[in-house]
Amino acid sequence: MSSSTTLQPTSGNLFKYDGPAGTVVFLVALPLCLGIALASGAPLFAGIISGIVGGLLVSLLSGSQLSVSGPAAGLTTIVSAAIVDFGNFQVFQMAVVAAGAMQIGLGMLRAGVVGDYVPHAVIKGMLAGIGWVIILKQIPHALGRDKDYEGDFGFFETGSSNTITDILEAIVTMSPGAALIAGISLALIVGWEWRASKGSKFFKIVPAPLIAVGTSVMLNEAFRMFAPGIHVSAQEHMVSLPVISSAHEFASQFTLPDWGQLTNPKIWKVGFVIAIVGSIESLLSLEAADKLDPYRRISPPNRELLAQGMGNTVSGLIGGLPLTSVVVRTSANIYAGGRTRMACFTHGALLLIAVVAIPGLLNRIPLACLASILILVGYKLTKLDIYREQYRAGWAQFLPFIFTVAAIVFTDLLTGVMLGLAFGLFFVIRSNHHAAITLVHQERFYLIRFNKDATFVNKSDLKTKLRSIPPGSHLFIDGTRAFYMDHDIYEVLHDFEKLAPYEGITLEYRNIDDPHRK
Repeated sequence: MSSSTTLQPTSGNLFKYDGPAGTVVFLVALPLCLGIALASGAPLFAGIISGIVGGLLVSLLSGSQLSVSGPAAGLTTIVSAAIVDFGNFQVFQMAVVAAGAMQIGLGMLRAGVVGDYVPHAVIKGMLAGIGWVIILKQIPHALGRDKDYEGDFGFFETGSSNTITDILEAIVTMSPGAALIAGISLALIVGWEWRASKGSKFFKIVPAPLIAVGTSVMLNEAFRMFAPGIHVSAQEHMVSLPVISSAHEFASQFTLPDWGQLTNPKIWKVGFVIAIVGSIESLLSLEAADKLDPYRRISPPNRELLAQGMGNTVSGLIGGLPLTSVVVRTSANIYAGGRTRMACFTHGALLLIAVVAIPGLLNRIPLACLASILILVGYKLTKLDIYREQYRAGWAQFLPFIFTVAAIVFTDLLTGVMLGLAFGLFFVIRSNHHAAITLVHQERFYLIRFNKDATFVNKSDLKTKLRSIPPGSHLFIDGTRAFYMDHDIYEVLHDFEKLAPYEGITLEYRNIDDPHRK
């Protein structure tokens, strides 16, 4: 469904839907921006800059109404290695600018069509897998174990730990205060959304996560005064936004890239890697956003590449990290009720306001509360109904779906999707292998019919059927239903034609236009 007048950015949509949704995305994005910057070895403010650019710039340039962009966990390993190699963050900024320029080029070359070749089962598996990853990764934060940075979605962690061992350690070392805050926040959000579903206007307008955040801050302050033993006070258990005390200090957070490195081949090599990985992740996120969009709008992928390219160019120019469209923030936006691009714009504006006006207040928010918000987002992405729907669609849909889910949970997003694509491709080949060619016979007369276009994928099946023709037969080969046959198919027919006289097989072609024979 294309955008209608009721879905355009209007004041009604902004105050009723997009404003509250943007606030929720802001609360989710804030710790993710900081966590990804921390894990990348970059200045903390660099993560905030890329979040602001993703919100204020990319949202306006992108053709998607719901996609949310910001620093991506999938690029963390690449970014951290590059910063160490370059030895200077401003040199790395030049690589981000180069990546942006390359993405603009990819958009102009219309490379966004790549996203159209990802099977639906893999996209659905990606969403469900990310749902499980969000839940599993946020359980430790909900229990007060914040050793792993926010935004890390890889199964294997530093040392010998992994997602499962991290959860077990969190249970053993559980913080009563954090667990209580997470549990109350979770119950509050569920109850609030239930009341909103019953038609209450007040509960619909005020976002449940915002109420949960306010309640968690007041609850933790009550712990400090009346139950200091369970007060969540350590800095690693709270939002840790840099506190800026003056306009000069704020301006100093923005840095220019080292233009002297423009001709450094390493810059362009790293930029190329960031551009390719970031583009793939953005296109996958765009596909996911369209699948989750209740209005089924279709977003233009080439415009998305151009938007991401402009975003990365600007982010690199002013001191930010590379950014992509991000599934976690996008799904949070959709499930919070966002309808137009103004929700993403609002989240970017709130990030900017937050670092300038209220960093001290935001630093009172316990991560356990934000974990509860993300756990519910994860649950909505991986509901049981999704698995039932895919199972009913047949094994050719269910197996790539469930394989992608498992691959994402036990590796990481990009690796999981690549494995899911490979597995899905196997089923596509298998389906075409059995459906393209049929063989029937009556006495000594045999008919091989091409039911649709035939390519190298069908070569093995054609050879098998030709080998089954007994000596002394008369074979009809009918290509009426095939508009196209590639060179490999004709080669198989030519080879069989040479063999046929020795087997006493006579051949008759129908509607097979062989350019090679001519």
